[in-house]
Amino acid sequence: MAAIPTINEEEARRPNRERDNLVRERTRIVNRIKAILARFGIRAFKPNLRKAAEKLEALHTAEGMPLPERSRAELRRNLGRLHLLHEQIHEIEQERLRQLSVVPDTEKGPLAMVRLLARIIGVGIETADMLVNEILSRGLRDRRAVARYAGLTGAPDESGQRRREKGLARAGNARVRYGMILLAWRFLQFQKDSALAHWFCARTADGRGGTRKTMIVALARKLLIAFWRLVTTGEIPTGVALRPV
Repeated sequence: MAAIPTINEEEARRPNRERDNLVRERTRIVNRIKAILARFGIRAFKPNLRKAAEKLEALHTAEGMPLPERSRAELRRNLGRLHLLHEQIHEIEQERLRQLSVVPDTEKGPLAMVRLLARIIGVGIETADMLVNEILSRGLRDRRAVARYAGLTGAPDESGQRRREKGLARAGNARVRYGMILLAWRFLQFQKDSALAHWFCARTADGRGGTRKTMIVALARKLLIAFWRLVTTGEIPTGVALRPV
């Protein structure tokens, strides 16, 4: 039976989801600007720079000619949209930091979970906020329910005497699944002395790319379950380094 989130729970998800949409829109605009400039042989321009609008006026084509006025005007409008997106993303991030800064140490709600997860080296505020509000604060009953909700479990196919594995179930929260697989790769870089990193290295000792691709999903599942235990019972994963309080 699906647990319908309350209004407050749904509201807590909005900042992270809005920021994700803004970041995707920012990427689209940056790619659009680069595509326009590529027509004139310009490839070194960086739209994300603070003085990008000033540098735009000094741009010339590969032949040394000034940019056509209509293309330059389109680029100005795109840079204006890009500047607005930067401001909106910064506003969301600052508001989240403000909320986290006023949480008392005795708090046991989602904000305290975010602060606890963010202490893990390699886990940022955005990732911690997404995991807590999307899955870890939902009160799932056990580790199997956590893995199933994220869609990180297998999908066996049985028909008569035939049994085969069809890969990931992909029936859960796609945002959590995507974020955990990215986090698993980052976890291997920042937590090399942890038990989970040693487990992954032992399982992928053959050096084959297919093995690493399969086992990174298993690591993401184990890591998600370890985070769930951390925020619910306070059990710190073995060998994981934490930032100071």
